[in-house]
Parts: sequence; C-alpha cells; structure tokens
Amino acid sequence: MSTSDILERPGANATKSARLPANIEAEAAFLGAVLIDNRVIEELQAPLRPDHFFEPLHERIYERILKLLERNATASPVTLKPYFEADEALRELGGTTYLAGLTQDGLGLLAAGELAQQIYDLALLRELVSVGRGLVEGALDTSDDVAPMERVAEAEAQLYKVAEGAATGNEASSFRKAAMEAIKMAEAAMNSGGGLSGKTTGLEVIDRKTSGLHNSDLVILAGRPGMGKTSLATNIAFNCAEEHLKWQSDGGEFQYGAPVAFFSLEMSADQLATRILAEQAEISSESLRSGKLTRDEFQKLSFASQRLAELPLYIDDTPALTIAALRSRARRMKRKHDIGLIVVDYLQLLQGSGRANDNRVNEISEISRGLKTLAKELSVPVIALSQLSRAVEQREDKRPQLSDLRESGSIEQDADMVWFIYRGDYYHLSLKPDTPDGSSSEDAKEKYRQWEEKHEELVGRATLIVAKQRHGSTGNVPLHFQAEITKFTSPNIRDYSDWGEG
Repeated sequence: MSTSDILERPGANATKSARLPANIEAEAAFLGAVLIDNRVIEELQAPLRPDHFFEPLHERIYERILKLLERNATASPVTLKPYFEADEALRELGGTTYLAGLTQDGLGLLAAGELAQQIYDLALLRELVSVGRGLVEGALDTSDDVAPMERVAEAEAQLYKVAEGAATGNEASSFRKAAMEAIKMAEAAMNSGGGLSGKTTGLEVIDRKTSGLHNSDLVILAGRPGMGKTSLATNIAFNCAEEHLKWQSDGGEFQYGAPVAFFSLEMSADQLATRILAEQAEISSESLRSGKLTRDEFQKLSFASQRLAELPLYIDDTPALTIAALRSRARRMKRKHDIGLIVVDYLQLLQGSGRANDNRVNEISEISRGLKTLAKELSVPVIALSQLSRAVEQREDKRPQLSDLRESGSIEQDADMVWFIYRGDYYHLSLKPDTPDGSSSEDAKEKYRQWEEKHEELVGRATLIVAKQRHGSTGNVPLHFQAEITKFTSPNIRDYSDWGEG
C-alpha cells in the first residue's frame, strides 16, 4: 500500500489536503526513515511532535514510535505491529503490511532532516490558517460589545503561540513530563549548592528563603514610599542579567540568570540607568547627577559602564501602559531577546482595558490577573512592584501586612509570592528629638542619647518580609541597605534572629 491509498480512502484527509498545506508523502518518507534508523530523531533540528503530522494515522504511528524510544526499545515495523493490528484506518490500507511498506525504498534517509522541517513548517502554516479564520470570524462578529484593541491583543497572543510552534489550545502535560521537570528543578537546586532552583536574585539570603524566582510565578514586591522597592527591583534585575552573562562566558548545565525586561512606568530609562550605574560603581546618585566626582570615582564609573555595556537588561519606560499593551511588548521582547524575567515598576501605574467602568478595584484585579497570565504564557517569573495603603502609617507597628495591599485583594490572590520591604530606620528617623545643647535638661540629653543608640542599631538594616509563598514558608529575610547608593546586599551574618526592627 502506498500513501496515495490514504488520500483515496473514504473519510481520509484528501479533501482537507486540497485546502490546507500538507505533504503526506513527506510524512510517510520521514516515518520510513525513522523506522529504518531510530537515531534519525536524535539529530532533528525541528521540534517535531505527533500533532504536527496532518494524517491522523501518521500521527498515531509517530506517537507510538516516541513512546517506544522513551523506553529504550527499538521502533520498527515488527515492534509496532501489536499496537496497530486493531487500527481501523490501518486495516483499510491493508493492515500492518503498510508499516513494512514505509521502509521499502528508504529514500527518506537521504533527507530526513529536511523532511522533518517541512512537516513542521506545514503544520505551522495550518495553524496560521486556523488562527486567521478565527480572527476573521471574531472581527465579523459584532453581536457583543466591539472592543477592537482587545481583539488585537488576543490576535497577537494567538500569533505568538504560532511563532513559538504551539498548537491550537494548550496541550495537557502528562504527569511523566511534569515529574521530569520537577526532578530537573531539584537537580538544579542540588547543583547550585544553595538550594537555588529558579532564577537568582543575586542576594543569597533571598535565594535561600525562596529557592529563586520560578517560571510562571507572579511576585509582588510592596512597600511604602521611601522603603526602597525600586532599588531592590533594579538590584535583582541587574544580578539576574549579570548571571546570564557569566553563564554565556563560562557555560554550565544549569542557568540561574536570564535576560531581563524592566518596564519602568514611573522613572525614565536614563534615570533608571543612572541609578544602576551608581549602584554598581558604588557612587551616590547625587554625586553622579551633579558631576561632583573624584578621579577615583570617575574611574569606578568607567569600569561599571563597561560591565553594563553588554548587560542583557532591556528598559521600556513608556508611560501609562495598559496591561494589554504591556503583554504585547513583553511577547515581542521574549521573541527578540528571549527574556527570562520581567519587572514592572509599578502595578498601580498600569491601566486596565477600560471595561471596569471607573471601578478602580476591578481594574486592579484585571491588571493583577493579566500579570499572572503573562507569567504563565511566557513561562517567566514576573516581579510587580506595588504600593501599600496608608493604613500602615496609622498603626504603631509599621510592619506591612497582606491586608495593606492597596486597592485590591486580588493582588494577594493572584500572587505566588508577596514580599514587603521594611526599614525600621526610616520610621525611627521621624521620631528624632531635638538635638540637645548646653541649655538642655538631662532628661532631654538622655532621650536623645537613647534615640541615637537605637538609630545606630537600625541604620543600614532592612527586612524583606515574605508574607506569602505558595511553594514554601513565610518569614523574614535580613538585608543590608546602603542608602547613599541605593543598594541592597546580603548581610554577613549566619544567625539573624536578633536582626531587630530593621
């Protein structure tokens, strides 16, 4: 039996093949090559899956071949025979003799790679046709409220999936595949030496607590103004991007860094770059902006700029982005730069689709869900900065709580992790008594001395409060904060149970 019999048999894809791009002969030739030499699959450049085959019978044959190879068994017409003896479609073609016929001429071995690439390319074209039909039908349907920009965003999301080689709809992941990913994650944690299984934050104490930033996770980093949210976010973005550069030069089985996309809705790109330069050169931002630099400081700045020149950190400072526009831009950056971490500064400056009817709570809910969807769609961690309500300032204990997340409880619900940044010295500074002089009483001098002692104890200390962690424990993480250069580092301590109010 030949492949022409497939086209002629009742119920076959013959009529469809006239409309959709396909090459059944190429599919048969490729399957024949694989059945003659199973090593053909190991050398494929195209990520060929069973659902890329147009003919359902060929799809089932290729799926069975892959299962046999997973068990280290040989795939041949003989070993395939038991699985297809009751196959109705194969019976119409003469039974299992069709399997043997696939290997008769062996011509597929001469160009197995090219055949696989063609099968893959034609599958993507069919997917594009399917998406195009859906887009046309959606655009013509005006029975519901017309939202053109929403349709455009949906179209871009579907085209992104085609560009990534994804099939229509999300393919269910087998438990075997999911378990293998979990084992790989555990192996990465073991090899890191510090339990790191995701992208690094560059801060050992945070990595130790969270095991890193994991794909598909939405991390909310919140705090009151002045706590250092943006500083911590830029530190993490730099560290992750720098780790990627090290991996590119040194290699290694596991990669703990990634190119980073930083959406800065509050600060301009040059302001953000100035801050990162100051952090890495360890020069105050004020000195950098004013140009009051010593020769040594300028040399540090020069070295830092050279390090940053190749850094895979991409800043988008477009103001007033909608969540749909941000997702579209993130998809493009994923395609172009293969970004592995997204930072959004900050969540409340994003805009919704406009369907919330001026209800800010609903709009924030839409934005937080959109960020979580983006994390899953691109399979990258997303860090979104968030403001806190003023309720913090009205309490005696100024440490943030989950209930302080501003404007929406859905932020807490959508987040995989919620981090609060807290610095005790910030609030202690507001309690500073008048500086005593010669006429001051002993009580006033003692009060100032006690304040000064407490301030010395708190200055430079910060705490990252992990208030929610879907895959781990909550608790406090100590950090050291250098306010003059807005840089967070891991403190050089082992036991931080007495970290105090920092």
